Amino acid sequence: MAHRTTLEEESTAKFPKAAKKPTAGGVAKGVSNEKRERVFDAFRRWGYLEATLDPLGLFEPLKQPELDALTGEAAEEARGIYCGTVGADFMHLPEPERRRWIAERLEAPAGEVDRHKILERLIRADLFEQVLQARYLGTKRFSLEGVTALIPLLDSILDTAGEHGALESVMAMSHRGRLNVMVHTACKTPHEVVAGFEDVDPRSVLGAGDVKYHVGATGTYVTSAGKEIGIHLVSNPSHLEAVDPVAVGRVRAKQTRYGLRGPYVDRSPETLNKVVPIVMHGDAAFAGQGIWAETLNLADLKAYTVGGTIHIIVNNLIGFTTKPAEEHSSRFASDIAKRQSVPIFHVNAEDPDAVVRIGKLAAEYRATFGSDVVVDIIGYRRHGHSEVDDPTITQPLLYERIKNHDPLWKIYSGHTGMDSSLMADGIRKEYEEEQTKARTLRKIPRLRKLPDYWAPYQHGRYQPEYEVDTGLTPEKLAEITDGLVRVPEGFHIHAKIAKLLEQRGEMGHGKRAVDYGFAEMLAFGSVLLEGHPVRLTGQDTQRGTFNQRHAVLIDTQTEHNYLTLSHLSKQQAFCQVHNSSLSEAGCLGFEYGFSRDYPEALVLWEAQFGDFANGAQVIIDQFISAGEDKWNLPAGLVMLLPHGYEGQGPEHSSARLERFMQLAAEDNMQICQPSTAAQYFHMLRRQARRPWRKPLIVFTPKSMLRHPDASSNLEEFTTPRFLPLVPDREVQGARRILIASGKVGHELRAERRRRKDTNTAIFFLDQLYPLPRTEISAAIAEHPNVREIVWVQEEPGNMGAVGYVLPRLERIAKARGLSVRSVKRSASASPATGSAKAHELEQKTLLALAFTTSTSD
Repeated sequence: MAHRTTLEEESTAKFPKAAKKPTAGGVAKGVSNEKRERVFDAFRRWGYLEATLDPLGLFEPLKQPELDALTGEAAEEARGIYCGTVGADFMHLPEPERRRWIAERLEAPAGEVDRHKILERLIRADLFEQVLQARYLGTKRFSLEGVTALIPLLDSILDTAGEHGALESVMAMSHRGRLNVMVHTACKTPHEVVAGFEDVDPRSVLGAGDVKYHVGATGTYVTSAGKEIGIHLVSNPSHLEAVDPVAVGRVRAKQTRYGLRGPYVDRSPETLNKVVPIVMHGDAAFAGQGIWAETLNLADLKAYTVGGTIHIIVNNLIGFTTKPAEEHSSRFASDIAKRQSVPIFHVNAEDPDAVVRIGKLAAEYRATFGSDVVVDIIGYRRHGHSEVDDPTITQPLLYERIKNHDPLWKIYSGHTGMDSSLMADGIRKEYEEEQTKARTLRKIPRLRKLPDYWAPYQHGRYQPEYEVDTGLTPEKLAEITDGLVRVPEGFHIHAKIAKLLEQRGEMGHGKRAVDYGFAEMLAFGSVLLEGHPVRLTGQDTQRGTFNQRHAVLIDTQTEHNYLTLSHLSKQQAFCQVHNSSLSEAGCLGFEYGFSRDYPEALVLWEAQFGDFANGAQVIIDQFISAGEDKWNLPAGLVMLLPHGYEGQGPEHSSARLERFMQLAAEDNMQICQPSTAAQYFHMLRRQARRPWRKPLIVFTPKSMLRHPDASSNLEEFTTPRFLPLVPDREVQGARRILIASGKVGHELRAERRRRKDTNTAIFFLDQLYPLPRTEISAAIAEHPNVREIVWVQEEPGNMGAVGYVLPRLERIAKARGLSVRSVKRSASASPATGSAKAHELEQKTLLALAFTTSTSD
């Protein structure tokens, strides 16, 4: 470890004198261009390892023999640039023009900064925390003290982004410093933010709401040039990096709004620069959380790019109680970003001038190259992980140093020679008055406002008046069909696809039953013509895992793509169908974010197999199911999860229906398993056209995608609405009713035909949540002779919907004096057998038990 310097020595180390630099176009005296370039190239490549980055001096520079061997005026000049309080790590970039751009700016004379503004912002950031500490001693707030230079850093980024046309910035961050950013960057009044400590009006959030350092905020930031930038600080759970893809997805949606050109979207740099994503990370989470790596991988993919994200690592060199050497295998937490063409700028958090200059550089880089960029601002954490922790237990030596270390504003004031006492006194008084004002509040302040484009949409509890008709006339279906099967002249399609289009043409004109694949295309085409954009992404989604979709046609000679859904009408909405990376959490989070800022669009994410959603459980738990309850933030995302027991083993049978049923409450989502192609069509149209915006979880078929029993006649697409419960019209006066959902319902009807059973009615429960109690009761009432109701599912007894549906069926049946039992596989630790023959045996037994009269479970 480095020795502890005196404050005077420390100040000199943090604020080195400006290095001598040659005049424009010149070189250091006595040094040839070639030699100078070799010297500078070495420092460009390795200088960041010798930079003085830790304010406490514990993270020592890593000496490089190659640099130590270099002497002379050129080496001194290069060392002053690359080994000071900024460590520029950019020589891994494969693009020479980007490396050259960065080097030219780092090696140019340093621009002037507004030191008075910097000092004021540092004082504000620190005293805001100190006033809270004095009033709410021992209360968690996750202070920014030790890295308060984050506030002038954000100022610099936003000022520069404004110069490049920014109108909005979407920000994401975890809890550390969040309250500070709300006040000083999102520009909420301090008393509104402080009200969270007073916990006013607790009855209004019984069973709901979230802690103060998780909620989001919206506001308006005014740049130094007077330009207004809308700030959207995204709500975030304690899963630190889970918000990353959500924020970037929101940016993509906002940029899309600015770039709309009829059915097409302009994604020029001018459009992308209007909305700037800024994502702040902790050092431990940046290195350790996989969802961040997934999100980073999306940066330059066509389906996900946003023209670059500015990443800031708010680096304390500690994670809770864990030291850097225990957190990441690389020297820097930021090194994971080097897998891609992303420059990293490490900067000592106690050189605010350098921090501000790097902020400007980062924003200019993003605007110039449309690329991600990382700013690693290295400071310390004045308190424990939270203010209720005692960090001296686990890091006694570190916190002995911190105890005697002045706040940054005092260090900066001394270095710059500016008197800060009067300014500090005034700011402290201001914040104390704001805290007093917070104590008088009786209602929870609204820190965020939904954008105006949410005005036509409803959330909260379901109301019957939200329902809409979804049927179409045969003529409209034929018109859409003709557009969907039309191929441009000279486009060479595969012979099998040509046959498929011919069959789809017959389907849309009533000459052939419609399968799921084309029912989906008809639904998409219809809502596009009605003005609802469609965005569908997922794993192998363009073709479809089961070869069922073929939304994107491929020219067999050029491999050029053609999306027929984008060429239905010049007046249609835009349509995007993209294959995703092999990621669940990152991609699902992105689409959730997109749906948050495009409520009028039908936004869908599809898993290759339903169980792949396991990898995105944090997004499902924290955002999709709970986002409205915690943060009052609605969303209309659709999840398509292939599900069904067909002997494909434990991993490709179940989409884990039970997990979604367990999460279902307070009308927070819709859970459906449409039994026919027409039901799928009506369900998708209902989601787009109905004003009630809720996530829709769809358990889609696999083997039934083209099965005649699940295909639909064209007339079924003209009926008015989606049926939450599909009654049985084949049997009258049944004595037993079987209720099932999905593929097993079709197998039950096939088994009934085989048995020539005329006493058993079979209902399809196509909407599992919200449970259609009224429709179930009405369907049962049509069979006055019924004596028994049986819930049948393929899943084991500890899985599937039985735990949710059975007790509710029992309450419905009790009013009629009926018994209810269930048929399912035995409880199991694994969803399904890995043996196809064992599966067949189990399925036969399941069907036999369903038709066996019994009053016991």
